[in-house]
Amino acid sequence: MNATSLPRLVATDLDGTLVRSDGSVSPFTREVLAALEERGVPVVFVTGRPLRWAEDVFEHVGSHGLAIVSNGALVWDVAESLVHLERPISGSAAGEVCRLLRQAVPGSTFAVESLEGIGLEPGFMERHPLPDGARRAPIEELLRRPLLKLLARHEELAPQEYWDAAEAVVGHLMTITWSSSSTLLEMSGPQVTKASTLALIAADLGVGADEVIAFGDMPNDLPMLAWAGTSYAMADAHPSVREVADNLAPGHDEDGVASVLAGVFGL
Repeated sequence: MNATSLPRLVATDLDGTLVRSDGSVSPFTREVLAALEERGVPVVFVTGRPLRWAEDVFEHVGSHGLAIVSNGALVWDVAESLVHLERPISGSAAGEVCRLLRQAVPGSTFAVESLEGIGLEPGFMERHPLPDGARRAPIEELLRRPLLKLLARHEELAPQEYWDAAEAVVGHLMTITWSSSSTLLEMSGPQVTKASTLALIAADLGVGADEVIAFGDMPNDLPMLAWAGTSYAMADAHPSVREVADNLAPGHDEDGVASVLAGVFGL
């Protein structure tokens, strides 16, 4: 994107970025999203949230109708309420990752995210209320169904420490990232990231990376921010994100995404 052109696509993370700490989307942010929709500029939500959590903000998805969830493993057609694109993990690959990581880092516990919801090992300590239909079962049983994300948790190591250990052991088998304040790793299939899936959507819309403006706050946003022609880290973003992004936006509780977009587009 050159100095005189405007972005043709907006890509934004949700938690810690577009959505406030109380889980709301502010009236000002709603107005900005609506104004961009009127101008024909798609705003694509690109989140690590599983589908069941992303549905909370689907009312704000514009006429393009697509949302990228589970760190790029799923593109959901909001209008039609069906899968637009799925980039799953094979059960055999996930099983090998669980075996190697548990062997290398004792105390690792696992869960899976699929279109049907979440499944957890008995020892996996979830920090959020479990939805109806959540399954507790040995990991071998949970891996019999197609999955979008493999989750690994550790109760003693710090997030960065656990990430580094996992990268050394299974980084060649999975894309590993994290976006939680607790020690929770989120694993997708090889080369499946927010960036690689966003690139597919942008290509379908005839938009190049240099025409994309992107916003994020956590390590799972790093590929997307590095890929986009213009990138913003939130003021309260993880240090690694602030290092990679081109620019700094106000914090998510200050409507940082909407404030930047209002300035960029002269709203």
